[in-house]
Amino acid sequence: MHDMLVRLYALPSPDAAARELKERGIRVRRCMPYELLTLQSWVAANFSPKWVSEATVAMSHQPPGCFIATRDAAILGFVCVDATMRGFLGPMGLTEIARGQGIGRVLLLTALQEMRHMGYAYAILGGVGPVDFYRKVAGAVDIPESSPGIYEDLLPDPPHC
Repeated sequence: MHDMLVRLYALPSPDAAARELKERGIRVRRCMPYELLTLQSWVAANFSPKWVSEATVAMSHQPPGCFIATRDAAILGFVCVDATMRGFLGPMGLTEIARGQGIGRVLLLTALQEMRHMGYAYAILGGVGPVDFYRKVAGAVDIPESSPGIYEDLLPDPPHC
């Protein structure tokens, strides 16, 4: 997996798509500090221990650098800003049932918009999986020779995970 770059000054607004999701009972919002343990448990159940670590770091910012999509007080997806490195977006993940509904698009654009408000001109998407999604939604471009990038010499997950 390689890194990608997004021009934050050339993004579409997530507002109209967020309103459509809200009409369907889905909210995209900043995760609150008092929800940290719930977020950690959800990420651990759906993704990897490394993502739990990154989400924890993103939640340590003030305001928190993690956004979630929810329906009926249940998390459907999340995305982090400034977790592993400053200027990086990720990790980002959705449950299987949440995919293909426009939720990932709104999560991504909301987080990227926040990075623009924070003063960044560009965002780095580290070690991306769904390359075509990031190209289509945010105009992301490949960063040449970026694999493994900062994800070199990773420690293994603990055996109890």
